[in-house]
Amino acid sequence: MSIINEKLLKEFPMNKTQIEDVIELLNEGNTVPFIARYRKEKTGGLDDVILRKFSDRLTYLRNLEDRKADVIRLIEEQEKMTEEIRTSLIKAETLTEVEDIYRPFKPKKRTRAIIATEKGLVPLSEYILAGGGDKDLNKFAEEFISEEKGVNSLEEAFQGAMDIISEKISDNAAFRKWIREYVINTGLIETKGESKERTQYEMYYEYNEKVKFIPPHRILAINRGEDEKVLSVKITVDMERIQAYIRKSVITEDAQCNGYIEKSIEDSLKRLIYPSIEREIRNMLTEKGEDGAIVIFKENLKALLMAPPIKGKVVMGFDPGFRTGCKVAVLDDTGKFLEYVAVYATAASEAKVKEAKEILKKMIIKYNVDVISLGNGTACRESEEVLSDVINQVKAETGKEVFYVVVSEAGASVYSASELATKEYPDLDVTVRGAISIGRRLQDPLAELVKIDPKSIGVGQYQHDVAVKKLDESLKNIVEDCVNNVGVDLNIATPSLLSYISGINPSIAQNIVAYRDEVGKFKSRKELLKVKRLGAKAFEQCAGFLRVDESKEPLDGTAVHPESYDACKKLMAILEYTDEDLRSRNINDIDEKVKIAGVGNLARALEIGEPTLVDMIKELKKPGRDPREELPKPIFKTGVIELSQLKKGMKLMGTVRNVSDFGAFVDIGVHQDGLVHKSQLSDRFVKHPLDVVKLGDVVEVTVIDIDEKRNRISLSMKKDVQIK
Repeated sequence: MSIINEKLLKEFPMNKTQIEDVIELLNEGNTVPFIARYRKEKTGGLDDVILRKFSDRLTYLRNLEDRKADVIRLIEEQEKMTEEIRTSLIKAETLTEVEDIYRPFKPKKRTRAIIATEKGLVPLSEYILAGGGDKDLNKFAEEFISEEKGVNSLEEAFQGAMDIISEKISDNAAFRKWIREYVINTGLIETKGESKERTQYEMYYEYNEKVKFIPPHRILAINRGEDEKVLSVKITVDMERIQAYIRKSVITEDAQCNGYIEKSIEDSLKRLIYPSIEREIRNMLTEKGEDGAIVIFKENLKALLMAPPIKGKVVMGFDPGFRTGCKVAVLDDTGKFLEYVAVYATAASEAKVKEAKEILKKMIIKYNVDVISLGNGTACRESEEVLSDVINQVKAETGKEVFYVVVSEAGASVYSASELATKEYPDLDVTVRGAISIGRRLQDPLAELVKIDPKSIGVGQYQHDVAVKKLDESLKNIVEDCVNNVGVDLNIATPSLLSYISGINPSIAQNIVAYRDEVGKFKSRKELLKVKRLGAKAFEQCAGFLRVDESKEPLDGTAVHPESYDACKKLMAILEYTDEDLRSRNINDIDEKVKIAGVGNLARALEIGEPTLVDMIKELKKPGRDPREELPKPIFKTGVIELSQLKKGMKLMGTVRNVSDFGAFVDIGVHQDGLVHKSQLSDRFVKHPLDVVKLGDVVEVTVIDIDEKRNRISLSMKKDVQIK
């Protein structure tokens, strides 16, 4: 078993065979969504989250082994390799350890130690470190005074020797490892700051916290304060303890030599080791902060993308605004654009507001609008009041119940001005496209939001402080997992949506749409093989995630993979179902039949694994099922309440709009989202808010405090909440 496999075996809840099989699947070019969905027998049913972590760790360990091999080669080329160095490199667990070991052999700029070495002072440094010898130290040092070499005095000789000793101490991998761990475990991150104006960093003006325990969001806040020149930041530690540790290894029995060694230790720590270690730990903390921010962003993004679609409803997309008015677009129950209008529903003029209400009422009645999708940006709350009045008027005149839902409009302006939006709606103004996007976010959040760069969707925490490449890759993976989990209709999917499907890159996605535009709708999954540059491997990866409801083969409209069609048809025959039963969704009694036949018996008869059989049965029971439909729908509202109407102890239903490290922000229908601090999320201890809630959750909250001056509402989700 390879070194990499052994490490993975210790780190993941997998056995030896699973690890070998997953590595083989990844080596063959299979994507994580494909492996998670269609290779469950080989993975033991591992989900996409574990598989992505496994894939990332495998890449790191491979890079680690490659770097070890490079370093061994580089040291061997210098003819300085020893068995001790080789063993240390082989045992190294991280890239940092490898670089520590390589440090003494790494080509350096002209350091003080290199200059001293060129002056021939290495023997003097070694004599000092050895604790002297049979000669008096000063007498021995006099031998190195040389005008030719630039050593003009005893003082210069000893200074050069100490420079060499300082660098030797600094290059000691064992010292660096111990010091790094000591600073991580005992160091304090200290911040200071001052400003004549009030800033968001005031809590950090006189602040310290253990490096070991500082949470991700505070790391990024401190970094930002430092970047904005509001804060100064340093890591403090007991330097005497570190000096004592080094001293124990290098001190000698000669008092005179020890004097120079002590000065070298102090210099090495102050000038070389500590600045370097502090930078490393600050970088490590930044990485911890970035990873924490990415986890929050990924979970919020996933919840937003997987929000249940509101199907079969005529929707009015409402993009609120003040100066330029509110932009309104009506979409039919398939998302087709019907009509657009701009109204001044939030204007100061009563006449304009009255006119806006009349226009909105007529549009709602004309198109039989079911739901209004209201963007949550500027003028949202003022628009809510207007829409409440309009909804009441419509009900009074027609008896029809109309609702509205507040949706995130983050990124709508980015989309509306994009090249993609121009292609979709070449004849429509940018403002119209924005209103359409807000409406479609309610009808099918996933299909609409994949058109926008995930960073612009605005559900992160400190996402602007995270390395762009790292964030992009993580968010791309989440979008990919969501899209493949849901599956897409091959005949209506946009290039944006198709490009996230397993095995399909943006170029192939464009080719699929070009083929569809030229030939017409796909009549089967097999027809995908006619698409330019979509070969057998790409077909294997993507076919199961693409639905073709128009196909003569009913399984083309399900998540059953074409490679399993024969087995699935045998299963249908055994259970006495026909293709017509599948088309007409007449397979309601399948669970009873499977129970009688036995899952194990069926799997053996079909010569397939039980996980594949179980997935197959789920698909036959509910072909092309959408996992989003099993989640709670958003709250449909008809009116608003004012902040002044809130009272302590009031219980309300709300929607989680964002989740951070310290709590969840909940929309309860007033002008300001309320905060449920993590200490108020549950009656039990909450390590992280994501353990309890996710974006889009509909929750019951209790109002525990209202600060009208600062527009702050404190909420609780505890059952037995104590209100002061």
